[in-house]
Amino acid sequence: MYGYLLKRVLMLFPLFIGITLITFVVIHLAPGEPVEMQTALNPKASAKTRQRMREFYGLDKPLHIQYVNWLGRLVKLDFGRSFAPDGRPVIKKISERIPVTLSINFIALVLEFGLAIPIGILAATHRNSIIDKGITLLVFLGFAVPTFWLSLLMMYLFGVKLGWLPISGLHSLGAAKMSTLAWLIDSAKHLILPLGVATFGSLAGLSRYTRSTMIEVIGQDFITTARAKGLSERVVIYRHALRNALLPIITILGFSLPGLIGGSVIFETIFAIPGMGQLFYMGVMSRDYPLVMGILVIGAFLTLIGNLFADLAYAVADPRIRHAKT
Repeated sequence: MYGYLLKRVLMLFPLFIGITLITFVVIHLAPGEPVEMQTALNPKASAKTRQRMREFYGLDKPLHIQYVNWLGRLVKLDFGRSFAPDGRPVIKKISERIPVTLSINFIALVLEFGLAIPIGILAATHRNSIIDKGITLLVFLGFAVPTFWLSLLMMYLFGVKLGWLPISGLHSLGAAKMSTLAWLIDSAKHLILPLGVATFGSLAGLSRYTRSTMIEVIGQDFITTARAKGLSERVVIYRHALRNALLPIITILGFSLPGLIGGSVIFETIFAIPGMGQLFYMGVMSRDYPLVMGILVIGAFLTLIGNLFADLAYAVADPRIRHAKT
């Protein structure tokens, strides 16, 4: 087990370097530079001024030199300073936004798995019935509807038309003066629409995956044996079948970790939530290279940790994998 763990950890370093190198090159090859974005509307900005700004940001150096300098700072956990007019350290900007994004997406992840797995089990145990077809229609409707369109539709219906829910931000004006209970209720109202949109759009894939794995497991011989022993259907499904069907779902859980940041760009921008997704969008639009790279580094780190978590969980759940790779 320890040899398997060591191999997986050592593989993270070259993968991380490769991810950061590719993203660094792609970002810098995108049309537009920070200097151009900042001076486009300033008629007094001369070519000499632009050149001085490029030298100040280090953009006058060859791309590989820029990457080596950036990597050297990253080793010291220094993400550099933002190219925005405030010039604040990137790590401070991220630290202000990341708790919001992680909290919202963690709740959405719990809701997604908490709803999708029971829905998948229900569809598998009622295969080809009206219930199964109704669930299939519902989840694929959520999968087919674009997230931004669903967000705007929910905002118009529940926020503008009915006036039941707020449509932007995390708190109402004057929330600082509210009591603790009123503050929590106000926060919950602001989160209903973003969480609903984020969860509904993700139910299809996970629930269908759960359904297919459950159908495959239910058809195996050990399930027939368990039923022949006189065990109740509930015990057969939830103790024997579900335990084996959850093994592939572990992989999906590991790959869901990067989505804690990447998946929030759309709904945070639409609902004006001050999180990492909105910060990433603004950074891309302004070509703020240090800020974009800082957020992408965190996303790459979560991706690698998610893969490691999935591998370890697989090895713990299935001894065959652990002994075959050690």
